[in-house]
Amino acid sequence: MSQFSQKAGAGMNGTVEPGGRQRAVADAERRGLSIDVISRPHAHGLDEAAAALGLTPGEIVKSLVVKRRDGSFLFALVPGGRRISWPKLRAVVGVNKLSMPDAAIALDATGYPRGAITPLGSSTAWPVFADSRVPPGRVGMGAGEVGYSAIVTGAALLESLGATIADISEPE
Repeated sequence: MSQFSQKAGAGMNGTVEPGGRQRAVADAERRGLSIDVISRPHAHGLDEAAAALGLTPGEIVKSLVVKRRDGSFLFALVPGGRRISWPKLRAVVGVNKLSMPDAAIALDATGYPRGAITPLGSSTAWPVFADSRVPPGRVGMGAGEVGYSAIVTGAALLESLGATIADISEPE
């Protein structure tokens, strides 16, 4: 069962992003994915964010928007303490050029501001590539709105998204 307050949060550009949490929750429910959305304080780094959620840093899953040369996007899901390995991700995707778009482009591509991005309820259902180190148990991730996190089961999340699972990361 999902839990969240009805107060909308402000996006990075100062505009209110109404319905972000609700879109994420509705998409999870359509997928049969159990999700809890909880309010969380602003964190100064991965360790503080994980502690606020009662998780280890590796149990935080970053949803990263990646741009392809053709202008389309994909999501890369990477556990905390790791970053995208560009050569590995390019090999799995089968392309020779990928990049991280700026915050405004990521917002346009997903409907979510940085710090709240999740594949769940994204304005476009981009393909999902998940690092093989995403924990199968309880994980935290963006919930579609700044100031909130989604708590889900990693294995169920990846299955519900039809994620391609591969070694796509390296230590930070």
